Amino acid sequence: MAGSTFSVFGADTRIKGDVQAGADLHIDGGVEGDVTCTSLVQGESSLIEGAIRAESARLAGTVKGTITVRELVVLKTARIHGDVHYDALTIEQGAQVDGRFAPRAAGVDDTVVAING
Repeated sequence: MAGSTFSVFGADTRIKGDVQAGADLHIDGGVEGDVTCTSLVQGESSLIEGAIRAESARLAGTVKGTITVRELVVLKTARIHGDVHYDALTIEQGAQVDGRFAPRAAGVDDTVVAING
């Protein structure tokens, strides 16, 4: 990509449908659908109901769905309900996860993000 871009969904925003972005996303609102992006930052009050696919994700809110990322940071305020597939993982004390953690298999889903805007 030529230049770094990002999009912000404010706390008052509710998206119904899949979100695909070749940019970095900061989601404070709600998404009912799958989220695919380069990098995801989720705010504490955010709710994502759907699968997340990203190169990196920093989660602080609630996720109800499968997460597939290369690098994942789960903050202490995060509440995850679903399985997590990762290459690198950091979890803060206090985070709640109801699901399974599994390293991503080599060669499986290596095209996590193939969106170039």
